[in-house]
Amino acid sequence: MSNTPGWWVYMMRCADGSLYTGVTTDVLRRWLEHNDGPRGARYTRARRPVRPALCVAVPSRAAAGRLEARLKALSRARKERLLQAVFAGAVAKPAGNCLTAANLNMESHQ
Repeated sequence: MSNTPGWWVYMMRCADGSLYTGVTTDVLRRWLEHNDGPRGARYTRARRPVRPALCVAVPSRAAAGRLEARLKALSRARKERLLQAVFAGAVAKPAGNCLTAANLNMESHQ
């Protein structure tokens, strides 16, 4: 049995500075789809390249959907404040990195 969570809620920052929120079981795959593949969301296809801004492990698909809906309901200003709080350390971060399957350097994939 794997220690990796099954579901993730993620935010991607688009080239125009906007934020896109989604749910996936594989953040790296989804990020690559948003940037390169036809399976990326229509919203992000018009705003490439996108880069990961945040990802949160959640215990189930249902929990992921609820968190995604809550994040999408936030204003842009509140989303930005949330990101600032996360990266300033005001919000507890789980051990590890959501994209550590191969410990990738994200910049090398853009």
